Amino acid sequence: MIENLVIVESPAKAKTIEKFLGDKFLVKSSFGHIRDLAKKNFGIDLDNDYSPQYIIPDDKKEVVKELKKLAKEAKVVWLASDEDREGEAIAWHLYKVLELDEKSTRRIVFHEITKDAIIRAIENPREIDQHLVDAQQARRVLDRLVGFELSPVLWRKVKPSLSAGRVQSVAVRLLVEREREIINFKSESSFRITGKFLTEGEQLIQAELTKRLKDEKTTRQFLEDATDADFYVSSVQKKPGKKTPAAPFTTSTLQQEASRKLGFSVARTMSVAQKLYEAGKITYMRTDSVNLSSSAMQAAAQMINQEFGEKYHKARNYQTKSKGAQEAHEAIRPTYINKPMVGGSEPEKRLYELIWKRTIASQMSDAQLERTTIKIESEKLSTPFQANGEVLKFDGFLKVYIESTDEENQEEETKGLLPKVKEDERMQQEEIQATQRFTHHPPRYTEASLVKKLEELGIGRPSTYAPTISTIQNRGYVIKEDRPGVERKFQVLTLSNGEIKSAERKETTGAEKKKLFPNDVGIVVNDFLVENFDDIIDFNFTAKVENEFDKVAQGQEEWNKMIDRFYKNFHPKVEDTLENTGRSAGERHLGDDPKTGKPITAKLGPYGPMVQIGTKEDEDKPKFASLLRGQHLETITFEEALKLFDLPRDVGEYEGKKVVAAIGRFGPYVRHDGKFASLKRGIDDPLTITLERAIELIEEKREKDRNRLIKQFKEDADVEILNGRWGPYIKYKKDNYRIPKTVEAKDLTYEEVMTMVKEQGEKKSAKGKGKKSSSTSAKKKTTATKAAGKKKTTTAKKSTKKNTTKKTTAKKTGKSSSTSSTKPKKG
Repeated sequence: MIENLVIVESPAKAKTIEKFLGDKFLVKSSFGHIRDLAKKNFGIDLDNDYSPQYIIPDDKKEVVKELKKLAKEAKVVWLASDEDREGEAIAWHLYKVLELDEKSTRRIVFHEITKDAIIRAIENPREIDQHLVDAQQARRVLDRLVGFELSPVLWRKVKPSLSAGRVQSVAVRLLVEREREIINFKSESSFRITGKFLTEGEQLIQAELTKRLKDEKTTRQFLEDATDADFYVSSVQKKPGKKTPAAPFTTSTLQQEASRKLGFSVARTMSVAQKLYEAGKITYMRTDSVNLSSSAMQAAAQMINQEFGEKYHKARNYQTKSKGAQEAHEAIRPTYINKPMVGGSEPEKRLYELIWKRTIASQMSDAQLERTTIKIESEKLSTPFQANGEVLKFDGFLKVYIESTDEENQEEETKGLLPKVKEDERMQQEEIQATQRFTHHPPRYTEASLVKKLEELGIGRPSTYAPTISTIQNRGYVIKEDRPGVERKFQVLTLSNGEIKSAERKETTGAEKKKLFPNDVGIVVNDFLVENFDDIIDFNFTAKVENEFDKVAQGQEEWNKMIDRFYKNFHPKVEDTLENTGRSAGERHLGDDPKTGKPITAKLGPYGPMVQIGTKEDEDKPKFASLLRGQHLETITFEEALKLFDLPRDVGEYEGKKVVAAIGRFGPYVRHDGKFASLKRGIDDPLTITLERAIELIEEKREKDRNRLIKQFKEDADVEILNGRWGPYIKYKKDNYRIPKTVEAKDLTYEEVMTMVKEQGEKKSAKGKGKKSSSTSAKKKTTATKAAGKKKTTTAKKSTKKNTTKKTTAKKTGKSSSTSSTKPKKG
């Protein structure tokens, strides 16, 4: 007989908790959710209050079988999944599927995995919070309805294999709108004037004119007026200032700061944070609260007083600003604040150190500054120069931590210690320089700044930011990449020794690092959804839905009624769009081909954005050409489109064979002797690449191929052992086969290789049996969408039959698809 069975959702968490509990407790993992919505008919009974139809996935059947067996043997079962909505739903599913007895079932939650927290949780069990479960079910059901109904619309009206999601589509909309702002942005130039002056004590001081001059003519006139001008100090102002530490981390601010300081993607931050939490090193990492517990504040005070002294400590209680924040939770902090460092992988150490510093800094004194402003004027000039200085009088929290910002393209002010001057002191003009500066377009989003924007708009919650951003990239709507800047000329006018000199200089501007760019497919899908489902991907609507989920979680609203209000408006719109809307491919007519007179259009094709000469109605087949990287359907010109039809292009000959530049499905390349070498992104252009550069790429590819090949076999030219990203593997015809790590690849014989091919081939065949093709699956989804619109009376009859059958089956198998709100009570 098992005394106590504790079920958590991850093996790492189970391992950590096991250390704190004695022999009377067995800790097991459910490996996340044990049930999911069925794929058939959305997995939702539309005629029975949108009841979710749950199934146990194949990969969870063994886990469920083991947990059922252990639960029957246990005196008490403790459901210890996370304390958020997702965790509450996992506990509820376990309770239903394992058919637990409420008298011997306990629900426990904790914000940190420490011995004290676990013992305290066991001493204070609670009921499963059905409101939290309902909020999770509402989100899951709503997202399934949107995804399963909108996706087939996109397949038929835009392009096959596309998909849509409620929050993801809003995130893409933000990126598309920002991209259009950038495309339409017109840069304007002005002149920034800086002056170098000598004080009476012959110390140099640099100051900037308090306004910028609009053009070269005005700037030259200013410099001429300044040629023989006398300058003096018109005012010296000293003001005390202070800097206050940022609040402890929430999920959102951790994602932003880890991106800025450590270069982590949002998904990586959450993955590393999850490991730290499960190892008992930090508190729960999905939170929108900035609160610290009184014990954490006491521990921080002790640490600060001990390490830095009492004057560095200042206790602070922070208030959460975000809507719907759960104040009962804590911010993300180290579980043991007296540990500045922990063991683990390098990313874990770095993220932990960031969390520790932010937590400690939040309980430290303000930094004390002295800000000095000196104004330098001349009676000949209407605008003064200004020098700004800043002196740190007391470092306070800056001793530990400085917060980063997302601000870009900001001209740095002159800061630091300024020389001592007094009012009316004469200043000697050394040099005045006017530098042409340009206005910048709004910055593109990084993952971190997109999270910040979503949070500001009230879209999504701590658990949704990372999956949302990963999804829009995985779907190919958005790409994250670096892009080189462009060279730009600018003017510099310098007044020195009474003479004005002019120079033209060059700079590289507009370089992008780890920015999110919407692809053409993302732009076309966004435009289609905005045109036909504007209310669904409206920022205010999406934020309102989040607030309704919060109301469900607080017991202020019934989730079924909330879904019903949404679906009654949404579904007719889906049907209307399917029946009455034409196809959309983001098509633009660019002009007519000068040779044939046929129209040239830019549009989305089966393999991405392209330009086309002619139409399918023409007697001759239309000609197609893919767009180059950096070209877009919205901005490509008629001239640029015409040039694309020069491809494939003969570049020259090498080793007696033709070298051809072209664009393929995977981007631009050069072809030589039947082999392909990809062009380098941002460096090579298939329209202009020279023979010399093409030969360089061909030889680079040959060298790479030589290093890739480990072994060939005279018995069969189709068999090779190659070096891959994850080590050596076998390539036979068009398929790849794994080589065990314990085997030395270069020593394998032909017979051994073919045995591996045969064995792995048989396994692949066995797995493939009974699997339906993706096209069949797609047809079923489309059918499901149509079926959803049938009259409710017909569906209701079928639904009654199904429910009766399911209840009977449930009795026989012990499986339940019920959404009953039975809760285990406190023991």
